Amino acid sequence: MSSYPHPALRQTALALSVALAISHVALAADPEAANTLEPLSIKGAKVSDPNSALYEAPSRPLLDVSEPQSVISEHFIKENAAAGANYTDIMAIAPSVQSIDPNGPGGMETQNVSIRGFSDGQFNVTFDGIPLGDTNDFTHHSTAFFMNQDIGSLTVDRGPGSASTVGYATFGGNVAIQSSDPRALTAVTPFATLGSWNSNLEGVRFDTGTLQNYGDARAYLSYKNFGTDGYINDSSQSRQNIFLKFEKPYGKDTLVTFVATHNQLNQNVSYGTSLDLIAANGLRAGLSNDPTQQNYQGYNRDIISTDIEYLGVQTRLGGWSVDNKLYTYAYNHEGLSGGAGSGNAYVIGANLANFGTAPSANGTSLNPAGTALFPNDVPGNHLVNQYRSIGDILRASTMFDQDKLEVGLWFDRQTNDKSLNEVDWSQNGAFNYYNPAFSNPNSPAKGYAAAQSYIDTTGSETITTLEPYAQYVWHASDALSVTPGLKFASFRRESNFTIMDGFNPVSPSSETYSRALPAISAKYRLQEEWSAYAQYAEGFLAPRLQLLRHFANPSTIKPESSQNYQLGTVWASNALSVAADVYRVMTRDAEVARTCGAVVCYAPVGGVTYTGVEFEGTLHVADGLSLYGNHSVMNYSISADAGFSVLNNAPHTSTSAGVVYEQRSVYASLIAKYVGANYSNSDVNGSPLYFGGYTVANLNLNYRPPQELLGKDARLGFQVNNLFNRGGVFTSISSDGAGNPLYYVLPERSYAVSVTFGI
Repeated sequence: MSSYPHPALRQTALALSVALAISHVALAADPEAANTLEPLSIKGAKVSDPNSALYEAPSRPLLDVSEPQSVISEHFIKENAAAGANYTDIMAIAPSVQSIDPNGPGGMETQNVSIRGFSDGQFNVTFDGIPLGDTNDFTHHSTAFFMNQDIGSLTVDRGPGSASTVGYATFGGNVAIQSSDPRALTAVTPFATLGSWNSNLEGVRFDTGTLQNYGDARAYLSYKNFGTDGYINDSSQSRQNIFLKFEKPYGKDTLVTFVATHNQLNQNVSYGTSLDLIAANGLRAGLSNDPTQQNYQGYNRDIISTDIEYLGVQTRLGGWSVDNKLYTYAYNHEGLSGGAGSGNAYVIGANLANFGTAPSANGTSLNPAGTALFPNDVPGNHLVNQYRSIGDILRASTMFDQDKLEVGLWFDRQTNDKSLNEVDWSQNGAFNYYNPAFSNPNSPAKGYAAAQSYIDTTGSETITTLEPYAQYVWHASDALSVTPGLKFASFRRESNFTIMDGFNPVSPSSETYSRALPAISAKYRLQEEWSAYAQYAEGFLAPRLQLLRHFANPSTIKPESSQNYQLGTVWASNALSVAADVYRVMTRDAEVARTCGAVVCYAPVGGVTYTGVEFEGTLHVADGLSLYGNHSVMNYSISADAGFSVLNNAPHTSTSAGVVYEQRSVYASLIAKYVGANYSNSDVNGSPLYFGGYTVANLNLNYRPPQELLGKDARLGFQVNNLFNRGGVFTSISSDGAGNPLYYVLPERSYAVSVTFGI
């Protein structure tokens, strides 16, 4: 296990110093201030009765919503999340969500997450309201930024949201991650977990409690160290995270929040395994410890460091409530791969013919003249990708009798530098792998000099996003409210890539994509515990960077747009929490992932229409005992001119069912998730691969011993993931150089024991 890097410690010390400086200023300004500030925004539903369906629900709807939402509470996360679980593991319980980590919970990034058939990159992920994402393709990194111990709640918002919903993808849904809040009482909370595949977690959280001598400021600082050998052979991971959150009220009307987090990740990454290798070495076959092979673990490695910082101010100015966050976040990635792409689906040039399949080396390093230097060496790729976003989100609202006007602005500027070179791993990467296929300067697709024939990508881009919005909440009656709104989305990409994925793009280039996006919703309260809603909204998604490289004129590519219709109803009481909805989403100029031999391409199609029905409910049947279930039917149709009729990783059904028991010092849950049949990747003939449905059940048992034994809030836990040991291949996202699919299998049954102390 690697030690925590010194830069992270220096960063955290700086963050803590800033927080303390703020607290000292606060003390000088208002030493008698009381923490009486009422919330200006809802961070998650607060449920007063723990012996109720609302409290015990694994995921539950909210009564006052205008589109389908499922809230996963901090209580459920702490009782059920595996030690290294990603946010994608947590959200998997919700309706219409598919997510599996092939290397075990948290052991690698989720490879097939989807919501209603929308893949990662087609929905938003926000952290405390801040949109995160790679502007390359708008996807997210589930292991890279934070850990589940600092999640206060997670909301899966299935739909485009209102005009006030900001982000890169405004139609496929929104995964809203809210950080945990500092606690009112001083506490030191160490915790540890041991589990299958040499998985381990060690951590500690320190809460200052309410500091009355410092104007009722609160803060907490947590450190986590997670490691696992992983279910897949030779695919280990090491992750360290440090997280600080500081809150300080100023009088009754202002709250200042400062958050800083740093994450360090080292992992060996498998891109899947051939059926031949699985047959020869078992389901856990993946990487190897043989340096003559492209799947050698040392040639397939990610070193990733990230950080997020923001300063938030909630206040009241005259008749306006104002919420502003000034933020920055960064992602620094060095990726090594044995010809499999370093996580970039567009790598061209490395010989992948034997990746994960054959026992012989297959590379040749060439000099620019084409002379062989090291025949039979192992070729691969070396990726360096670094980006930083700086932005601000301003939200303000004012009341007109019972009505409310809401306005806001999201601004983000991201700079992104990227290089991808072909190298000779047998020579420790010191020699470039010159691909003779790239050496012809007259090639229409790859027309650059032979001396550069080892370069797949080099260049940078700057992305500026601007989204102002306004909406008006009109209370037509005590029971009915109507909310029309308008958002203007503008996305400007300035790219300067001399080579991109083996092609010569138009460079430098600058393209702006923008659109006005109207939205309107209506909510009706039929009874105190029963509501209904209807919604129409339009969505927008700028073209992926990879798609632009195929065209001499990037302006010929149109942004993806959508029209979204939803109807739903919610009943929420202590005895029963239930919701149902129907939806129809029609997209135009859609970009659909298709496999192109050893890589994945995005093909523009005329459009895709998504329709479906969703149900979710929790029934409280006795003291401490609740039953939970959800079911989704998801359908889609692709334009006839697309040339294909199926989407990758888009199941037509999903179902969750389980039981939760909590009484006094005992908590127990048994919850199963079924994901229906779907298609993914394609075979050597280009036909889509069919994967049958699968069910994974998880068991969690927790016991809170008497306080005098392990301290207050102590807990002992036992967890079994994949209780019934469901196995077999379940997806494929890439292929070898010959077009043979590489598969992932469901990780087998695993165990974990955990202990939390309270000091």
